[in-house]
Amino acid sequence: MTERKKNEVIAELNDKLSALKDQENTLADEARKFAMKRDELHVRIRSLRDEAIRLRSQRDELNSQVKELKQRRNEVRAETRDRLEEIKKLGEENKVLAKKKPSRSHEALQKEVDSIDWTIQTTSLTLQEDKELVEKVKQLEMQLSIHKKIEQIAKRIAQARTEAKEMKAESEQLHRQLTDEAQKSQETHRKMLEKTEESKTLKTEADNAHKQFLEAKKTTEPIIEEIRALLDRIRQLKGEMREEAQKERKENEDALRESLETKAKEKLKRGEKLTWEEFQLLAEKGITEQG
Repeated sequence: MTERKKNEVIAELNDKLSALKDQENTLADEARKFAMKRDELHVRIRSLRDEAIRLRSQRDELNSQVKELKQRRNEVRAETRDRLEEIKKLGEENKVLAKKKPSRSHEALQKEVDSIDWTIQTTSLTLQEDKELVEKVKQLEMQLSIHKKIEQIAKRIAQARTEAKEMKAESEQLHRQLTDEAQKSQETHRKMLEKTEESKTLKTEADNAHKQFLEAKKTTEPIIEEIRALLDRIRQLKGEMREEAQKERKENEDALRESLETKAKEKLKRGEKLTWEEFQLLAEKGITEQG
């Protein structure tokens, strides 16, 4: 192949090489875009997963609070039932005592007891009179004890009703509070699931971007191989051209040397004076005298 033909081939190869490099750059740009998209999605996925973890922790804490509130509410309800049962029993006891309640009031009975005590203490009585008065006081005090029991029961019923009312209010407050906390827990759980689902969707998208990145890289590989082959072929042709140029230069130099040597020999035969270059040339051949 002539040098001109090789230059033409190299030019054609360079044209193909330029087109392939453009194609490679286009694919490389696509691959970078897919890689950037994948990396950006991974950052968003990590953020969503961190948020889901935070929401799960918040939900669990709310669930724990709901459990504690429910337990306390149930305890208060049980205590309320105990108070209501106590009120019921006291009411039944009060009904029994009401049947035995003296016709005279507590104040009247107490006034009479005080009067008799004063009489016993300040009046000189016979043994029989004293005995009769003491017995009467005893009877009166039995009637007073019924009044006292009824009053104690009434006081305890009032106290138990107050306690039951307070407990009911506390139970209702606890129920409202645990309902609010339960709703917050449900809302937090919903948000957590949304973040989890969104991260799954983005992961699928990121996996697709990575797949497209790999496909772009894979598509680039044969182009790169072809570019390498073209470069090798261009280097080979240029090497051949250099070798041929060196060979041609050597042949020209040899031809020139031979021409100079012939002329120098002729001058030497004619006895003409040689130039320094001609002398050196003949000296290399071992010719220094006219032969």
